[in-house]
Amino acid sequence: MRRFIYCKVVLTTSLVWVLVDVFLLLYFSECNKCDDKDHSLLPALRAVISRSHEGPGEMGKAVNIPKEEQEKMKELFKINQFNLMASDMIALNRSLPDVRLDGFKMFTSQTFNFLQKKLENYVQTLEVPVRILRMEQRSGLIRARLRGAAATSGQVITFLDAHCECTVGWLEPLLARIKEDRTAVVCPIIDVISDETFEYMAGSDMTYGGFNWKLNFRWYPVPQREMDRRKGDRTLPVRTPTMAGGLFSIDKTYFEEIGSYDPGMDIWGGENLEMSFRIWQCGGSLEIVTCSHVGHVFRKATPYSFPGGTGQVINKNNRRLAEVWMDEFKDFFYIISPGVMRVDYGDVSSRKALKETLKCKPFSWYLENIYPDSQIPRRYYSLGEIRNVETNQCVDNMGRKENEKVGFFNCHGMGGNQVFSYTADKEIRTDDLCLDASRLNGPVLMLKCHHMKGNQMFEYDAERLTLLHVNSNQCLDMPSEDDKMVPTLRECNGSRSQQWLLRNMTLSA
Repeated sequence: MRRFIYCKVVLTTSLVWVLVDVFLLLYFSECNKCDDKDHSLLPALRAVISRSHEGPGEMGKAVNIPKEEQEKMKELFKINQFNLMASDMIALNRSLPDVRLDGFKMFTSQTFNFLQKKLENYVQTLEVPVRILRMEQRSGLIRARLRGAAATSGQVITFLDAHCECTVGWLEPLLARIKEDRTAVVCPIIDVISDETFEYMAGSDMTYGGFNWKLNFRWYPVPQREMDRRKGDRTLPVRTPTMAGGLFSIDKTYFEEIGSYDPGMDIWGGENLEMSFRIWQCGGSLEIVTCSHVGHVFRKATPYSFPGGTGQVINKNNRRLAEVWMDEFKDFFYIISPGVMRVDYGDVSSRKALKETLKCKPFSWYLENIYPDSQIPRRYYSLGEIRNVETNQCVDNMGRKENEKVGFFNCHGMGGNQVFSYTADKEIRTDDLCLDASRLNGPVLMLKCHHMKGNQMFEYDAERLTLLHVNSNQCLDMPSEDDKMVPTLRECNGSRSQQWLLRNMTLSA
């Protein structure tokens, strides 16, 4: 009996040592093949915790709902404006494709309302301490983040939207960059998670953040000047003029030094541009770290309401950022969105005082040095309507999109679609579109401004009041009988139909 017990101990001990040997062998053999992105987790440990990738949504694949469940799926979709049924079918830590490694299940703040105590019970099972703070009443993203930031004790604060899914190794590159420069505010590449199937799709490292005249955030291609600065090395962070705002890391002390969020803003909207302008103008930098990937569900509609209406809230927030940070360039926002002038934006004296205290640079510096390819031209001749002398009608973009014809309509003097800027680069620009003509007699289209002159170059003669299209050597003229709603190009003849008044319609705030 004693010999049997002795044998069991020897066998158990041997088995333990065999497992230790296997662990060490896996570790040292795999480490020879490690690159930077694998340093976040020991390869052996990753092998030990790996599991089957056969379930719904595994490896970021789409989740397809059976036909008999489609109606129920549509009803649940209305709750959060994403496929809640598919979300519930996906594992909490489903595997993802190697745009990064395994991730964890995403929740949304709206779903939390249904989870109630289940959420508190769940986070207690996690290996890292998680604290849940609940607002006493609905206060919106901005104030919720301010409360969360105030409760943090770490050196770095990381903000994420609720509807996100993180890959293993996403955080380390962000922290490493802040370690190098505490004034660097860093964002991951934002991958796309389908709101319908939860398919995970890698985002591009060749886009960065910008904005249009209406102060809407937009993604634009990374310009050649930024590629040149990085010497073609796409592993280096991209300096981005603006951030989407939902996902970023920042040194906590620096966050407080530069004024955190504007507490006068409501719910959400505009806070990302306000912080982007403030970071750059006040001495910091804003970067996309290309080694970091986080998935985000981009919803087509907002599942909740805004007190007073969406327009009221976002226009108030945008007015606050325009009044504090944009100087005279705020006219572009006001003239294309004249309705915002009626919105009360509150007291911004404390934010202007912050700007003075931090000795922040003007917006013209930002356009010159950080965003020279901005949709807002740094130098321009006029901003307002372009009125035809013969017909007393105005050039009008008619709300049309890229590659469509520019319009011609009765002048209404209300800005909006009849606002054009004649720039120092001799472009006729409406937001990020420029008038463009590729052949004789037109048509005159609206194409993305390319800053290369060519088909988008018009010379204005302030005495003759003509707009000469340089490439064709023809003048902008009133519409023809064939299409009375579209201005055209004709041989220059000095007629009144080829005379245009460029009005400066700048509005005082």
